[in-house]
Amino acid sequence: MANAGQSRFKTFLLWISGLVLIVLSVYAVRLLTREQVEVRVVPVTYQTLAQTVATNGTVEPVEEFQAHAPFPGVIKQIFVQVGQHITKGTLLVKMDDADARAKLADAQASLSNALNVQRDLAAGGNREEQNHFKADIAAASLDRQQAAADLAAKKKLLDEGAVSPAEVASAQQRLDTADLTLRGAKQRATQRYDPKDTDNAAVHVAEAQAAVAAAEDNLANVNIRAPIDGTVYNIPVNQYDFVQFGEDILDVADLNRLQVRAYFDEPEIGNLAHGQPVKIVWDAKHDEVWHGRVALAPTTIYTYHNTRNVGICIISVDDPTPDLIPNTNVTVTVTETEHAHVLSIPREALHADGTRRFVFRIVNGHLVETPVNVGVISLTNVEIVSGLAANDLVVRGALSSITELTNGLAVKQVE
Repeated sequence: MANAGQSRFKTFLLWISGLVLIVLSVYAVRLLTREQVEVRVVPVTYQTLAQTVATNGTVEPVEEFQAHAPFPGVIKQIFVQVGQHITKGTLLVKMDDADARAKLADAQASLSNALNVQRDLAAGGNREEQNHFKADIAAASLDRQQAAADLAAKKKLLDEGAVSPAEVASAQQRLDTADLTLRGAKQRATQRYDPKDTDNAAVHVAEAQAAVAAAEDNLANVNIRAPIDGTVYNIPVNQYDFVQFGEDILDVADLNRLQVRAYFDEPEIGNLAHGQPVKIVWDAKHDEVWHGRVALAPTTIYTYHNTRNVGICIISVDDPTPDLIPNTNVTVTVTETEHAHVLSIPREALHADGTRRFVFRIVNGHLVETPVNVGVISLTNVEIVSGLAANDLVVRGALSSITELTNGLAVKQVE
């Protein structure tokens, strides 16, 4: 019985050992024959990298003159044409001056009337009124003289007993009345007007003088001349057109001095600084490129078209040409940072886990997760500050989109 039991136990052990060997053999075969993951690789190389930011902007002259209508009226004559180079003092436009002359005449008439009123107030009235006042004073003076003479005669007769005291009192009352009448006539002649009337007259004179000055300015502005040297680049009106006051009728600028007013979204303005190089392109001239520099970085935030919070950046144009005209909408690209001859990899080769950044190098056919420090990040490439050396092979990605790259993964590289 004992021999039979030992025999069965040995048989069981042999079966177990055989199963283990089979499992190990299958695993070894699968491990040795497993298909390697195909990945795209690229060597670490030296390149020049630039960090840029692009936005829209508008071309505008640094120095310009916009001729506006000095008053509502008709364009009588235009002496220049678009594209013409002119010098300071050149006659540009002449307005019809008939209305301006009529308004000046009206203003001068109003001033004359206001001065006459002020003079009459200061003199106590006009000439006819003054003559009337003089006549009243002369008559009152004569009445008083007669009343005074009559009173003196009555008093003398009273001493002689020829008149009664009542007659003397009556003569005295007549003299008092004559005195009141004379004082009233003099007062009317010298104090006819209230001080407020004099102040109002002075205000009217000042207003009339201002109106005359404005009318004279309008007449003087009938002939519009250029205050600067430059090129006529816009004439939005025609001869004999009627224009409103302040309407733009002609634009002159020095087209050799241009700038771009560019609008950068709020998150992008932090790295903008004076002197940064700029590339300028215009869709209408897609085969041309202009260059410039940041002349003034944004200093505050504005709401642009009610949809964007932007900072306004002024960009000087270094190489203006006749093709780049004012008021055109252009695209500007500012180079915020540029590093020459630095280690670089494609952006898709860089991975991030929170604040940690790393790449997958290929070492002996396997992936090695390698931490890196980065610098400039351009649209396509990343500067490697540390962690890699020139000609290291890094993985851009697996050929199969469902394959997850992991540390130690066996791979087959595809250039």
